[in-house]
Amino acid sequence: MVNILNEMNVLAKDDCAFLEDSLSTWLRSFPVHNSSQIYVVKAQVYSDKCDSQCIFEGKIGACDNFSSFKSHIQPNMFRNVTVESNGSYVSVLFNEKDVVANAAFSSFLLQIAIIIQVILGLSVLYDDAGRCVLDPLRKMLKIVLQYASNPLDNSQMGMGTDKNDQNQLGSYETEQLLNAVTKITDLMRKCWGVAGAGIISSNLARTEDGKSVSFNPCVPGKRVYALFGFASICDFTNLLRNLDKDVISLINDVAKVIHGEVYRWAFGDSGQCNKNLGGAFLMVFRIGDTNEVKEKKERATALVFSSKRYDMTAGLAKRRQRRVVRNSSQPSGHRKMIRRQNSESSTSEIENLQLSSLPGITAFTDRALIGMLKTFAGIHRDKRIQEWADDFRLGAGVGAFTIEMIFGMDAGWAVEGAVGSEYKIDATYLSPHVNMASRMMSATKQYGVTILVSQAVQELLSDTAKSKLRHLDTVTVKGSSLRQPIYTYDARHKHVDFFLYERSDDDADFESERYTSNIWNTDQDLRAMNYHISDEFLEHFNIGREEYLAGNWKSAITNLDIANNIMIHTILEAGITGDFVPSENLLNGVILTRRVKAEHEDGTCRCLIDFMTKLGGVAPEGWAGFRPLTSK
Repeated sequence: MVNILNEMNVLAKDDCAFLEDSLSTWLRSFPVHNSSQIYVVKAQVYSDKCDSQCIFEGKIGACDNFSSFKSHIQPNMFRNVTVESNGSYVSVLFNEKDVVANAAFSSFLLQIAIIIQVILGLSVLYDDAGRCVLDPLRKMLKIVLQYASNPLDNSQMGMGTDKNDQNQLGSYETEQLLNAVTKITDLMRKCWGVAGAGIISSNLARTEDGKSVSFNPCVPGKRVYALFGFASICDFTNLLRNLDKDVISLINDVAKVIHGEVYRWAFGDSGQCNKNLGGAFLMVFRIGDTNEVKEKKERATALVFSSKRYDMTAGLAKRRQRRVVRNSSQPSGHRKMIRRQNSESSTSEIENLQLSSLPGITAFTDRALIGMLKTFAGIHRDKRIQEWADDFRLGAGVGAFTIEMIFGMDAGWAVEGAVGSEYKIDATYLSPHVNMASRMMSATKQYGVTILVSQAVQELLSDTAKSKLRHLDTVTVKGSSLRQPIYTYDARHKHVDFFLYERSDDDADFESERYTSNIWNTDQDLRAMNYHISDEFLEHFNIGREEYLAGNWKSAITNLDIANNIMIHTILEAGITGDFVPSENLLNGVILTRRVKAEHEDGTCRCLIDFMTKLGGVAPEGWAGFRPLTSK
């Protein structure tokens, strides 16, 4: 603008009026809002032909007229511009207060915009850091903490998988690490089972001075109460020899059925498959440790007496207080004797704890036994297992092979913990009751039945379940002096079409959730496997068994033989036929082969008859109504 004014001054030459008009026009080109916002504070135009012209705060005139004038504008933001050419001189003093203010305001807005962009950028970065790093780390820590508090809780499974981001699974290293931690904890849970839960929890939760201590797998065991069950694949040695490495596939097919039914029918999460020993599986239906069992019993007792407003805790506290006061007056030696007696009493109380007194134990035991029987039905219904019948190595390609399984159960206490060293440990249960369950399973071969349960299990069952069991014999097993009756739930699979009663997993789960003791009368699987047992058979068998235990072996053999023939007759009437050829064995006019008779007769009747026959059919002197089982 100053250059333009200088050009006007040059063009004016001696035309002073033109110079004044040009100066006025030039001045009007600058907006003036008020006296404090005058942009051109002072301007001086010098010309050779005309008098010098000045502009002072928006007024034009000769420079001499403004010599005494002073500007009221603070000279703090002035800018002086001078142009001189061709004898012409122009000097202008500009007030840039508004320009500076606008620039400052613009700079302020720019800084605000930069701050907002930085905040937004940090928010995006924080979100990415949380989603990709912090959240997965929190989830991993949560998994470890949950696993430390309860290693058997599988609620944290799948925490590393977001259903909305399944397509991006594994896109980030942290996500892969989270999935790895989840899989490791799940693998540890499945490998260690119930018995290893305490080991895992103790080591993950143990701290010393706020720092994690070194891994110590050999933590002390604890006493627990449970139902113990064994299941074994028959003739496993032959299967291993014929199938070689493929035997693992067969075991896994069987294990899938066993694990599924045990988990489904066990009460809550109590059912666990502890370990596999070749072709045998150990199942544990955990009731609780000693303190848990006693607490449940006390709560149930308190609930029973709650209608009378009886406060057991307060009453117990009062009795303890009286004992403290009374004992404080006794000599120290006498107090030590009392403490020793109390300790012995506590130990005796644990030893003599009656599981039958626990609330809900009948339903707990019923479901455990049903889980074993449902396993039996599932083994003979599962399509993958049935396909092994066509394997040429097992059945010569003619479908002659079937998977046979036997089961045994006992109830009681066990020490739950780890056995081994820092090099290798095995989470297991040590107890005579575990051994008894194994003995029960082995004894099924002698009695020709599918499952044997001890007296300890039978006493915990509901009345309906007890009515379905058959008392076979009274025995002592090898390694134990306990005399006890043994029971079976008669189960056969030959010529039973279990596939007709197949249900979806959802329907089976729903059925297990709606359990009542009436299931023993209504369940199709349980009724189908028990079809060969008639009231007439049970009548003669029970008479024969009682005569056998009483020492009247002649009568016992007669009744057991009648019961055996009744079972064969029942099976034949059900439509099961065999190869009929002339033989000395005649049943109601039907000539039977020895093979058919051996296939369909009652194994227990034959076992007891053979035992008595080997001893001459007469009870030995001093017969006490039981016999020892010498084989494992």
